[in-house]
Amino acid sequence: MKLKNILAAGVVLSFTALPLFAQEVDVTPPNEEIGYIFTTFMFLVTGFLVMWMGAGFSMLEAGLVRQKNVTMQLMKNVALFSIAAIMYYLIGYNLMYPGDGWSIDGVLGAFAFTSLEPVGGSADTDLTYASVGSDFFFQLMFCATTASIVSGTLAERIKLWPFLIFTVILTALIYPIQASWKWGGGFLDANFGFLDFAGSTVVHSVGGWAALAGALILGPRIGKYKDGKTVPMPGSNLTLATLGTFILWLGWFGFNGGSQLYMDTAGNVADISRIFANTNTAAAGGAIAALILTQLLYKKPDLTMVLNGALAGLVSITAEPLTPSLGAATLIGAVGGILVVLAVPLLDKLKIDDVVGAIPVHLVCGIWGTIAVVLTNGDATLGGQLISIIIVGVFVFVVSAIVWFILNAVMGIRASEEDEIMGLDVSELGMEAYPEFSKS
Repeated sequence: MKLKNILAAGVVLSFTALPLFAQEVDVTPPNEEIGYIFTTFMFLVTGFLVMWMGAGFSMLEAGLVRQKNVTMQLMKNVALFSIAAIMYYLIGYNLMYPGDGWSIDGVLGAFAFTSLEPVGGSADTDLTYASVGSDFFFQLMFCATTASIVSGTLAERIKLWPFLIFTVILTALIYPIQASWKWGGGFLDANFGFLDFAGSTVVHSVGGWAALAGALILGPRIGKYKDGKTVPMPGSNLTLATLGTFILWLGWFGFNGGSQLYMDTAGNVADISRIFANTNTAAAGGAIAALILTQLLYKKPDLTMVLNGALAGLVSITAEPLTPSLGAATLIGAVGGILVVLAVPLLDKLKIDDVVGAIPVHLVCGIWGTIAVVLTNGDATLGGQLISIIIVGVFVFVVSAIVWFILNAVMGIRASEEDEIMGLDVSELGMEAYPEFSKS
């Protein structure tokens, strides 16, 4: 009986002490940390979404190239993402966001490795923004996206290693330097009032200019242009291309939504939801515009144009996804869809071979989207937008062309005629994506 009384008293004491123990392990953060926590979390989640765009580019390109070059496109996309991750850590991040450490004020950032906060943070942590790790991770994904744009344009005839060397230079130097001029607080931001919310110019047109320089030096695929006519070269798998487009569409919510940069107030959260809605409707506007226009021009709708129309709408709204109404966002995206349908045959007339249509989507619509900012954002000026487009375009195109020329002179960037006809999967990699369907 005595033992039972002791046990009962112990149970009562245990339950009585629970509130005390709960108080001791309460880890509710103070108010000043909550905004820091939410913004950090936002960067991580939206960064995951933008990373998933790598799968989208891979599937889109795999579907739009011919069967004999599918493995090469998959290899390039995995490799370029990995190169971007390392080069952005070694050089790119601090070159793009130098703070007070500019090498040339407003023009050239800092040369230093990326360093994260100590484990568990520190007393010096800036609680008004987000963790360095989350910001680095999020911004890295934009850098990798730029390189993915180049991959599709130059498909089916560029050798692997010259492309990867160019990717090193693009992700370590070209992209971060010009991005610092706007997002790092450089001279385009300070002197011209340049507005580019999530990168119609800073990301998409940069990839487009680099791709254009490469395409001009590389030349078209064998047999693409004959007797003044463009010879169609259908892709291997429109199912994969469609899947890739939807993955990119999904990833774009992170691309634009995360560019709000803060999730620490109700107002910021409301703006993020507005950005999501505008991003989605712009893509829809681009797809529908391409659908209708291809029906009118070619008497049959063209799926590849509709897919690129959706992407065109997304690129077009990226420079300013916050201020438009849903109607305005739809129209901005629709103009992008129209531009793609018109730009693709124009490039063919100029004999510029862009396998996946990346130049019309990312360069042409990147320019359009940057100009369209003035339609809904009163802080933007047409002059400031145009001069910034020109400065970034000239810098990226000229530097990219120089790099391509040097690579071509030193090691050659184009596969041999025999290798191109055989397909780069076998000639460069020794493996095929669909070996059971290969001809014996």
